[in-house]
Amino acid sequence: MSLFKARDWWASALGEGEEFDQGCLCVGDVDNSGTGYDKIVVGSFMGMLRIFSPRPAGAQEQSEADVQLLELRLPEPVLQLELGKFVSCSELLHLAVLHPRKLSVYAVSGTAGNVEHGDQYQLRLVYEHNLQRTACNMTYGPFGGVTGHHFICIQSMDGMLMFFEQESYGFGRFLPGFLLPGPLSYCIRTDSFITVSSSRQVECYRYETLAVATDADTRPDPDQQNKSSGKRLTAEWTLVLGEEALDICVPNTSPLMSSIFVLGERNLFSLKDNGQIRFMKKLEFSPSCFLPYASVCEGSTNVLMCNHNNMLLVYQDSTLKWAAQLCSVPVTVRVANFPELKGVVVTLSSDGRLHCSYMGTDPSFFTAPKVEAREANYEELDTEMKRLQKLIREATKTQDIVPRAETEEELSVTAVVSSQLDQLSCALITEMHGLPVPSVSVQVRIKSRSAVASPKMTVCVQPPLAVTQDQFVLDSMGSGSESVVRFSVFLNGVYPPADLSGDIAVSYSSATGIPRVSQCKFVLPLRLVCIPSSALKNGKFKITIDTNKPPISLSDVFPDFSEKLENNDSALGFQFITGSRVIVLASKTSQRYRIQSESFEDMWLVVKDLVQGLQRHCMFLGVSDFQNSFSGPVPLTEYFHILDQHFQLRVNALQCQDLLSERAVQFRAIQRRLLTRFKDKTPGPLHNLDTLMEGTYRQVLALADAAEDTRERLNQAFVRLRSATHLLILLLSLWQGLNSEQSNILEATLLPLLTDTPQLGWEESVDAAVSHLLKTCLSRSPKDQAISLSSGPLTLPKDTARLKKHITLLCDRLGKGGRLSLSSEANTPAALMMPVSCESIPEPMVEQEEEALQDSTQFIKKKQPSKRVKSKSDSSKESSKEKKEKDSGKDSTKETKKDSGKEKESKLSSKESKRESKDKEPARERDPAKESGKEKKASRKPSVKVKEKKKSEAGDVE
Repeated sequence: MSLFKARDWWASALGEGEEFDQGCLCVGDVDNSGTGYDKIVVGSFMGMLRIFSPRPAGAQEQSEADVQLLELRLPEPVLQLELGKFVSCSELLHLAVLHPRKLSVYAVSGTAGNVEHGDQYQLRLVYEHNLQRTACNMTYGPFGGVTGHHFICIQSMDGMLMFFEQESYGFGRFLPGFLLPGPLSYCIRTDSFITVSSSRQVECYRYETLAVATDADTRPDPDQQNKSSGKRLTAEWTLVLGEEALDICVPNTSPLMSSIFVLGERNLFSLKDNGQIRFMKKLEFSPSCFLPYASVCEGSTNVLMCNHNNMLLVYQDSTLKWAAQLCSVPVTVRVANFPELKGVVVTLSSDGRLHCSYMGTDPSFFTAPKVEAREANYEELDTEMKRLQKLIREATKTQDIVPRAETEEELSVTAVVSSQLDQLSCALITEMHGLPVPSVSVQVRIKSRSAVASPKMTVCVQPPLAVTQDQFVLDSMGSGSESVVRFSVFLNGVYPPADLSGDIAVSYSSATGIPRVSQCKFVLPLRLVCIPSSALKNGKFKITIDTNKPPISLSDVFPDFSEKLENNDSALGFQFITGSRVIVLASKTSQRYRIQSESFEDMWLVVKDLVQGLQRHCMFLGVSDFQNSFSGPVPLTEYFHILDQHFQLRVNALQCQDLLSERAVQFRAIQRRLLTRFKDKTPGPLHNLDTLMEGTYRQVLALADAAEDTRERLNQAFVRLRSATHLLILLLSLWQGLNSEQSNILEATLLPLLTDTPQLGWEESVDAAVSHLLKTCLSRSPKDQAISLSSGPLTLPKDTARLKKHITLLCDRLGKGGRLSLSSEANTPAALMMPVSCESIPEPMVEQEEEALQDSTQFIKKKQPSKRVKSKSDSSKESSKEKKEKDSGKDSTKETKKDSGKEKESKLSSKESKRESKDKEPARERDPAKESGKEKKASRKPSVKVKEKKKSEAGDVE
């Protein structure tokens, strides 16, 4: 902010609702009075033309009618105004007005009045040119070296330069490589035109070159104003700016050298007339307009520059000399001479504020008010500091990506699901497998605490669920008003959904115009997708849930399905509308519940409802120490079968897409061949091209139907995979007693996508997420964590073997006490007590593969010290490392026994491990000093063997 303000000399507000731009201001002796003083000519996009002769603000005789000489409404918008000698046989100044489709030249004349009303001014049309192309801007000058006259060059919106030699049209030329019009200016000394193209480079075209050239790509147009003969148009020189140009100005300050000033978005360029850069000034603000003019110092040029901070800056070349504050953001600036004052700065804003000001030394005396001084209460400051530190710790601990919602929202949204199904179903599919498809109503209540504008509600449910209407446009709501919206949800597919919850989002604009969104969730009942049935005690897949409390009646857990219990509270059947059946059995003697079904993924909704129902019932009874658990084993085999089905469908969909692309290319090639034959003047045989085209067309249709069918089956498979993944996450959480934060991390890892797309699929996303956990929080020790994680593109894998190994390894690490955490603190696995009936998952050879990958990312190891330098402490450390390596060698030898090519090595390693285990027991009774000495001697060979084994095993895995 500048200390000084631009002192107002005269100001006026032009109209209401009018718009002005860069070329709407012109200053000069428009009425040819001969006094040497200027008038201000202003045109607007509304077609209003005004002429002012301002006077100082303190003049007593001043009035708005005296200052404004002329006001006239023209039939078209005014794009640009220029003053020059545009009429032949006359050396007087005339006013050129550029309209979108017309160029008009006017003569302004004044008649002295004989009465007190003053002088009268008239605007007389001298001539006009109707343009065949929409105009953008114009420039004028003595083109071709003429004296005493000015010609006009107009640039059209499609890149044509139209030259007018006063009353007659000269010629037109298209600029090469044109895309969008830029600023245009004329250099008198070199007789050339300067513009900035859409490729962000300054281009110079000589008038002589334009006169004899023609566009290489002549555009056929019967009304086109150009000549067809000549050479190809080429630029005299070009200079790359690298940014868009706002304006170009070529001040005529010296006959020996011309300076070209280009105002960019962030820089001011000064060029010589041959295209060389004189200087470049980097601007720290966004400029709006500028005006170069002659300086009192020889060899330099002054520049008036206005910016969007309401500042007027004066530069002498690249040096800032003065800064003053304006009352608006100008779009154009000029310098004018008036009878009372010379060198007045005239500025025009986009909304029509016209100011005449000069730069003085009147400072701005605004000072900030003093803050009331008071003594600091250190106890309150200490309490506030502790509170803020607590908030900071909580914020960094939770690591929330999405910002928390405000406590007081302007719009509250609540959804209530009906407890009863609709009597008249709204489902599109009325019957499925002989069972009616029901629907349930949801009532949404929207309350506003303040005025909101144009609220829109969107409802989203997971497929194959559907709603009667998912988009609602509500009326604007006042403060305290309420609106109720109802819709129904039903099943619209032949497979059960993976989630019975839905989301509601209401977008609206607050009273201050800020866009906001309010959200809420709703949960649909299980009765929407299944009905109670008789319990048949058989099933292919079985899951057992353990509790620490006596068994609860199934009628209390599933109150909606109690009518089919038939005095038997220990068995309940669920018949899904899609065809599958799930049975829940409660043990009368033990504290267990068994769920069994013929479909693994269909058990997810029932198991989830069972776990939540048990917790809800115990909370109702006031039982606080109730716990659910799962005693294993984890059903990875069944899960991997569903995974393979989804992956195979993805491969099939990709193959169908490739075949369809090939047949489409073939079909287009045959079409081109046939079109060439049909256009030939001498008809010839088709050589069965029509038959080939018909066969290819049938193949395209068949492949399109196959691709659509595969995509539909892939969507079903993805929903089934989501259901199975939800069930696996729940079982892992119950198996290891994971808290809510760890369960959320596990869910984000195994379910990173809500929809499966051809660009990004579930397999590669989950593989990357699981690999990240295995290298960070589930690594064996903090020192084994990967220093740098790979961030390559995710592509469809060749098979699912690597993904299966990683998921198996993830379950094993969790079974050994692994801790899921997003922070990098203490990720070392803790020792947990495993259930007696829980079987540990054997860790596959992929663990050695992960260690090899981690070792490759480590830094180069330092040289180890020699045996002479090593102390006893070093030898004890080596002996402990050897024991760890031997234990890992035991596990690895068990896996390598399967490989027939390395049976001898596995036998030798097993024999060595047996000998070491036998020697361990008597070694404990010996003297520790002797034991450390012996281990120090034999510390080399076993470590070398273990390293060789690891390398060979990693090579086998690859």
